[in-house]
Amino acid sequence: MSDRKPIECWLSDMDGVLVKEGQPVPGAAEFIARLRESGRRFLVLTNNSIYTPRDLAVRLRAAGLEVPEESIYTSALATAQFLADQRPDGSAYVIGESGLTTALHRVGYVLTDIDPDYVVLGETRNYSFEQITKAIRLIESGARFIATNPDPIGPSAEGSMPACGAVAAMITKATDVQPYFVGKPNPMMMRSAINAIDGHSETTAMIGDRMDTDVVSGMEAGLFTILVLTGVTPRQQVDRFPFRPSLVVDSVADLIPMLD
Repeated sequence: MSDRKPIECWLSDMDGVLVKEGQPVPGAAEFIARLRESGRRFLVLTNNSIYTPRDLAVRLRAAGLEVPEESIYTSALATAQFLADQRPDGSAYVIGESGLTTALHRVGYVLTDIDPDYVVLGETRNYSFEQITKAIRLIESGARFIATNPDPIGPSAEGSMPACGAVAAMITKATDVQPYFVGKPNPMMMRSAINAIDGHSETTAMIGDRMDTDVVSGMEAGLFTILVLTGVTPRQQVDRFPFRPSLVVDSVADLIPMLD
């Protein structure tokens, strides 16, 4: 900390950091409340592209966390911003749900299966063979392939289920075309989030529970990285990675004094 400027902006992963299996992590409500009271700019990040920020704000509120929708940033928003920068007012064939389609509409994209500029793959509860077949044929015809995130599996009440990365691998196998993944661990999402709150990498911290997504993408974006031990990566695995977080703490509760 002494080698860096004071932290002015905070980015935080959601699952495993603030909530776990639908329940708040101890200290998360106090951490969010202190962030809001301090007036510091912050965003809660998620690779999940199913929900809009408004949807997620309601879900977090049900878990006892008061996070305004404008303080939630999803891989769907990052994907929409990326496409708007690359090809303004373009067109896309989308496999995904309202979080992704709403984000693309808001940046002026037309959603179509008629000669689209892009095939955009996101998360959905119901991947259909018909949609995947259509995506394959459009990519074969020249559409560019974008995916919101590389996560191969996602959680459900019944257990693991295939997620965006797994379906992307199937499309790649059929077309021999690799997608461009916008979400974590691509540092593109970190830089996009920083820009959204008018922050700077030298004064921004990233809190995550995974070394292979949150910490590595934060590090590559030049942020102060904090690993919490309430999620995926346990303490004994930290040294197995060729990079290290700036700080390791048990939970976000340990970060509350940093906001004083």
